[in-house]
Amino acid sequence: MPRPLRVAIVGSGPAGIYAADALLKSEVAAEPGVSIDIFERMPAPFGLIRYGVAPDHPRIKGIITALHQVLDKPQIRLFGNVDYGTDIGLDDLRAFYDGVIFATGAMADRALAVPGIDLDGSYGAADFVSWYDGHPDVPRTWPLEAEKVAVLGVGNVALDVARILAKTADELLPTEIPPNVYEGLKANRAREIHVFGRRGPAQAKFSPMELRELDHSPTIEVIVDPEDIDYDEGSIATRRGNKQADMVAKTLENWAIRDVGDRPHKLYLHFFESPAEILGEDGKVVGLRTERTALDGTGNVKGTGEFKDWDVTAVYRAVGYLSDRLPKLPWDLDSGTVPDQGGRVIQESGEHLRSTYVTGWIRRGPIGLIGHTKGDANETVASLLDDYANERLHTPSAPAPEAVDAFLAERNIRFTTWDGWYKLDAAERALGEPQDRERVKLVEREDMLRASGA
Repeated sequence: MPRPLRVAIVGSGPAGIYAADALLKSEVAAEPGVSIDIFERMPAPFGLIRYGVAPDHPRIKGIITALHQVLDKPQIRLFGNVDYGTDIGLDDLRAFYDGVIFATGAMADRALAVPGIDLDGSYGAADFVSWYDGHPDVPRTWPLEAEKVAVLGVGNVALDVARILAKTADELLPTEIPPNVYEGLKANRAREIHVFGRRGPAQAKFSPMELRELDHSPTIEVIVDPEDIDYDEGSIATRRGNKQADMVAKTLENWAIRDVGDRPHKLYLHFFESPAEILGEDGKVVGLRTERTALDGTGNVKGTGEFKDWDVTAVYRAVGYLSDRLPKLPWDLDSGTVPDQGGRVIQESGEHLRSTYVTGWIRRGPIGLIGHTKGDANETVASLLDDYANERLHTPSAPAPEAVDAFLAERNIRFTTWDGWYKLDAAERALGEPQDRERVKLVEREDMLRASGA
């Protein structure tokens, strides 16, 4: 009787779990069956949902419910706290599995080439997100002394950063934020947050719902300058062809024509301002210089040569995430992705790196919403199953599941399991109970391992 198809998935965020789901729904899952092991470098699963989504977005965190149902399947095992490249390598995975799918996402900040970017007070949004989301591998404190802050970028991450900076700690207390984050935010002195985009309202990458949520806080006054409401032919075409872009533009228009209210924290959304330089004195941020831009007819912009200095003492760049390079895999330096065709990893020679696949942000870059990852996973899994059907996969030397357990034991690697997640989940919920909160997130890696029974 043929043994089940053995597949390793590196990364337990939505991309990896959607790939596991696609495998479980395939014909191969019925006969001869599939056996899937998911490797995750964090002690807890869910990747971006746990460590990239703002704590005051329980709607998005609800996606975990659907992911839970996949990981509950008996054909799947979770190995948490196991780092690819350090604890286990590509050659090791090849020994145990017919195919390997990498779904490792992106957690670093994309660079922004403007003078002054390295000044004290200039931060990457991804680092700040990791701090307020309780990532175990970042510092426990965050400097929040600035009263006036700039955020560069007009995507949902920029909105998250601006909103967290503008809200009070007590507004965020009902969420899952850890105690160190609550204490840090209580000391936050920000009263003015300025969000800058180099193009216009029609080109903003906000989701309509995320944008409207800014205005729901009783402490945040959202302000848009009427002069920033401008469209050219390219912008009008974008609005006609993209319902979301049209809804975003309408929301911004409504905010631009209303009177400014008296909520204590002011959040300004600026358009047609391109960052030119972060200004510094004695190594610290003392301002931001922007160049005014103008639409060129196509929806793109050109500089006008008109500059303005903004009085801010902290700058957060939210211009995109970047994936970490994966050992033993080819790499596209410009896009920060693994080259692929249909999810198959492609080497410099143009040949498929046998039995090796990618899905999600490591494949196509950090773009799109979480749901877009599902189609990506389906395509990658279809390629893997096609290679399986046509006998193009290699044959592992030790395909028995217990060989993986023996390997990790031999290397003294403490790993968490899916049962361990249930224990960690219960521990976090128990911490929240006395305060009528759904959970309080554990931050220290050792605390997470202990609660998981690693």
